[in-house]
Amino acid sequence: MIHDVVIVGSGPAGYTAATYAARAQLKPVVLAGSVTAGGALMNTTEVENYPGFVEGIMGPELMTQMQEQAERFGADVRFEDVTELELEGDVKRITTDDEVYEARTVIISTGSEYRHLGLDGEDRLSGHGVSYCATCDGFFFKDQPIVVVGGGDSAMEEATFLSRFGSSVTIVHRRDELRASAVMAKRAQDDPKIDFAWNSKVVAINGADAVESVTLEDTVTGERRDLPASGLFVAIGQVPRSELVKDVLELDGKGYIKVEAPSQRTRIPGVFACGDVADPEYQQAITAAGSGCRAALDAEHYLAALDA
Repeated sequence: MIHDVVIVGSGPAGYTAATYAARAQLKPVVLAGSVTAGGALMNTTEVENYPGFVEGIMGPELMTQMQEQAERFGADVRFEDVTELELEGDVKRITTDDEVYEARTVIISTGSEYRHLGLDGEDRLSGHGVSYCATCDGFFFKDQPIVVVGGGDSAMEEATFLSRFGSSVTIVHRRDELRASAVMAKRAQDDPKIDFAWNSKVVAINGADAVESVTLEDTVTGERRDLPASGLFVAIGQVPRSELVKDVLELDGKGYIKVEAPSQRTRIPGVFACGDVADPEYQQAITAAGSGCRAALDAEHYLAALDA
């Protein structure tokens, strides 16, 4: 069977693309992933800036509603991991662990993953004090000192959430002012359990079997000091999940898929990309959803032209 649309990935972009494609009677198959289904919002707490939810909504609940909305119109959501893509030609082949799909169009919405510090011991101590998800691991650090690295909205959200559990939370930021929005920054600055290590960066993670402390270096003076910590939460941005297409589609210098703005078309006819994997600038749930809408409309117009 050759499908009209196969969507690789999910999240706000993939599920929105699925909703639009399904309503256009294109019967999209969504290969949402076995672990990453729902995208980054599955690891967030309250989403306060998505339109239509006056009191906010939990990230996982928003993703569940988006998935169910797409399914209501006929999208076929499957929790499979794509291992290979063959995108050239009129019929594309999408390989998973379970089977091979063929499609006339492919929409890629594989999102992004957490950026790592790149320090010795970071991978070894992941799950033993090093974490990239406060909602996943915060409870394990009850009444213990916690360090959060980052200066954007994500870091402020992580720190504010973690202050419910930790004996203290220290935000480490390499500059002397935050990148976060005023609302998120004020929320963190007003929290009595949160302190800031300005003009600082983590240069070492200390501990044999678990995190015991981190070494900070002053970005101005170069002076170093050790800060006790049982938990180190890294919130320094995202890296696009474009590994599957790095040798096929055109990427920018940071690995994001290039599209022909204002459309979501890639360099290969019939292949579209949306969401964080194609957005080096904004990376918001609402912009991801908007790009998913565009990708689905682009795919619909492409198929209509083929059938004309």
